[in-house]
Amino acid sequence: MVDWEGPLSEAYDRALTYLESLPERRVGPRATSKELHEALGGPLPIGPTDPREVVEHLAKGVDDGLLPSGSGRFFGFVFGGATPASLAADWLTTVWDQNAGLYAASPAAAVVEDVTARWLVELFGLPSTTSVGFVTGAQMANLTALAAARHEVLRRAGWDVEQDGLIGAPPIRVLAGAERHDTIDRALRFLGLGTNSIVPIAVDEQGRMRADALAEALDADPGRTTGAGGTAIDRPTIVCAQAGNVNTGAFDPIAEICEIAHAHQAWVHVDGAFGLWAAVSPGLRQLVDGIDRADSWATDAHKWLNVPYDSGIVLCAHPEPHRATMSIRAAYLIQDENGERDSLDYNPEFSRRARGIPVYAAIRALGRDGIAEIVDRCHAMANRFADRLKTNDVQILNDVVLNQVLVRFGDDATTRRVITDVQNEGTCWMSGTTWQGKAAMRISVSNWTTDEADIDRSAEAVLQCLRG
Repeated sequence: MVDWEGPLSEAYDRALTYLESLPERRVGPRATSKELHEALGGPLPIGPTDPREVVEHLAKGVDDGLLPSGSGRFFGFVFGGATPASLAADWLTTVWDQNAGLYAASPAAAVVEDVTARWLVELFGLPSTTSVGFVTGAQMANLTALAAARHEVLRRAGWDVEQDGLIGAPPIRVLAGAERHDTIDRALRFLGLGTNSIVPIAVDEQGRMRADALAEALDADPGRTTGAGGTAIDRPTIVCAQAGNVNTGAFDPIAEICEIAHAHQAWVHVDGAFGLWAAVSPGLRQLVDGIDRADSWATDAHKWLNVPYDSGIVLCAHPEPHRATMSIRAAYLIQDENGERDSLDYNPEFSRRARGIPVYAAIRALGRDGIAEIVDRCHAMANRFADRLKTNDVQILNDVVLNQVLVRFGDDATTRRVITDVQNEGTCWMSGTTWQGKAAMRISVSNWTTDEADIDRSAEAVLQCLRG
């Protein structure tokens, strides 16, 4: 008989203790790298160890090195926590241990992800035929979407990139805001387009792409090239817009960008790692006006949906290039004859975890109204944080339009000192950044448990560190 109860009950007890400690737990690691190595290291084990003892040893060893990003006072990056339903579903996903690559390998996982995909499309207000892939995070979502874009803009130019590669292909240009997220650049490197393909477009003081600058760039260089048969065509072009700047939370004017870009036969991709969730809120929906006119989108469930890591989502208004880029066929694979959904047609992975299951649980537990409430509350808490910090010695650098607050304390040296002191003090945790050449504290409010008490307690701790 296999002893499942011993290690699983130990894990449950440890997990519950950790989760219940989050409201008062110090927000920051409590151990050095050396201490963690001493607790967890040692020689390679030769013989077996009781599984329950392994779980106990592991839990004790890592505890002081954990960064409690699930705390309501963690504001360091745009990390969500984990809602009870999504966490429990994630545990079951591990227990069921399904390979979600093919329908044949797990009909249940395939159907859950198919249902979840339709719910996501409806939540975001996207075209009903939009295809969806469940990936690790926004990095892979951006890569997948841009791969589909690469396929389509080259197809229009008479080039099959999947068969013929990029050598000799018409060059692709990518127009993106100067304040784009670095995952766009990284995805272009992975896809063989290189960062020199990027034409940076000027942004305003909040980091929003200027639609007039995009139009000027496209009009100044319409990019005519020769396609198949010697016909003149528009140069293959991709425009990358942003829904939620990683520092300010600002949104590009997506409706205008789509109109301008599509007039030049360009594919519009929207990086909405956290900002796309504003579409669920009736009060914030205007921030993503025109989002449904784009060609592809990337977002994360492990941000504002508060699903456990890792959980990214790619969506594509054009299923054909999405599948053409990602799908695979092999003699030993069993593709369903009835057209059931094989997830490997929509993401870069082959074998993979059924990560759509926790997303399904989160949406079913919260509903549209519950998701909107999380987004609206985090927006309100970000504004409360900014209001509590406003003094003669503190400058709020951005318009708090969503969940991001950029703070500066006089000069670079003071700002960096306060960030370090806050991280060491432990009441809350936030990171630093550089905005328009100046050091700043970056506050991200995206946890479903964050409330007024968390904000007030954290703001006071920041001001104490400034005074101290």
